[in-house]
Amino acid sequence: MKKKILVIGIGAGNPEHVTIQAIKALNQARVFFVLDKGEAADDLVRLREEICARYITNSDYRVVKAVNPPRDRADQDYLSAVDRWHHDRAGLYEKLIRDELQEGECGAFLVWGDPSLYDSTLRILAQVRANGAVDFDCEVIPGISSPQALAAAHKMPLNRIGEPIHFTTGRRISGELPEASGSSVVFLDDGTALKAIAEEDLEVYWGAYLGTPEEMLVSGRLSEVAGDIAEKRQAARRERGWIMDLYLLRRRRSE
Repeated sequence: MKKKILVIGIGAGNPEHVTIQAIKALNQARVFFVLDKGEAADDLVRLREEICARYITNSDYRVVKAVNPPRDRADQDYLSAVDRWHHDRAGLYEKLIRDELQEGECGAFLVWGDPSLYDSTLRILAQVRANGAVDFDCEVIPGISSPQALAAAHKMPLNRIGEPIHFTTGRRISGELPEASGSSVVFLDDGTALKAIAEEDLEVYWGAYLGTPEEMLVSGRLSEVAGDIAEKRQAARRERGWIMDLYLLRRRRSE
């Protein structure tokens, strides 16, 4: 029998985001691969361990931790830097699957949010399979994504009636601002993009640590609340060492 890898979406931060399908998958796996991103992200490792302890009924499983290869953030060629980073991670994943998983055994990667949205696990596993050094089957279990959690926290739909939704990043949003109709969900902004567009006539719905006890929410006219969001981001990063946030932007309608 082939080795099998489960890629399990575990939601945006609340252990109760874990679906029934994900619970069944957790109980199928016997080896869980966790990437250690350093002391600042210990909370993310602890949440994965908490989910395993809460939902796995058979104690016959083990957690294998590995140091996540760093990305060269000084490289101005973003795509090239990410390609090299993914190459390094593919080498690590290949070693983990080869050395830590027996033939016929099932392993799992627990992915924050949903594996299909702004996560590279599936791309990296595809590289590993393409390399041909290890053979395995792969199954994907969807999870609650951060945009879903953001909309629920703000008690609103992501889209207005008949309007599109655009998903983008802080790196690109200044050149992709919403038109008169439409909304943009923005990931991976370190705060600089939101500051740069703060004078635009936009509504913003921002959230950080969604689904956790530390959840923070701000909404309103961007020009009026951008400073509050920036202060909250800075304070949270100082206190916890990391922040995971996103926001939705849309043009204000004429009153």
